Amino acid sequence: MAVDHIRYDLLVQDALRDVVHDVLSDAAKNGLPGDHHFYITFATGADGVRLSPRLKAQYAQEMTIVLQHQFWDLRVSDETFEVGLSFGGVAERLTVPFAAIKGFADPSVQFGLQFENAEADAEAAAAPGPGKKAVDQDLAPVRPLTPTPLPANPDLIPSADEPDPGKPSPAGGEVVRLDRFRKK
Repeated sequence: MAVDHIRYDLLVQDALRDVVHDVLSDAAKNGLPGDHHFYITFATGADGVRLSPRLKAQYAQEMTIVLQHQFWDLRVSDETFEVGLSFGGVAERLTVPFAAIKGFADPSVQFGLQFENAEADAEAAAAPGPGKKAVDQDLAPVRPLTPTPLPANPDLIPSADEPDPGKPSPAGGEVVRLDRFRKK
């Protein structure tokens, strides 16, 4: 397999973190529109995460927060977001770097993102050979799906009118339209 010197995986992760940044920035300025609400999972031990010792003890590795009805003072910078939340009736202020985010979801529109943990990748790569230390299961990276490359010959790309959906293709498979899976 060829070595990816460009590191497309990291470029995609950064672009997706920019999506989270933009969504949180808009929510900080304008509030949450409609039924939108966010579940944000982050590594509590990541560099730059600030939370109380009480929360750090309770969520030693990972924490998921919900931004819906009861949050305040959401502030977003280029590298972090800060938010006020209540935990067991106690007001807390959290600071979370975007690099620490492991997952982002907006269940109101069935949207979600999962991020690789670059720190865990770096630790695993730097560990010595046969005696490598195991990466904590909660911090193991989630690998994105690898896109299928298009054929080099444009004549091999099927046109929209061939073959008929639902009929077996010459290779024995069935071509299925995505409309079949959409909610009606």
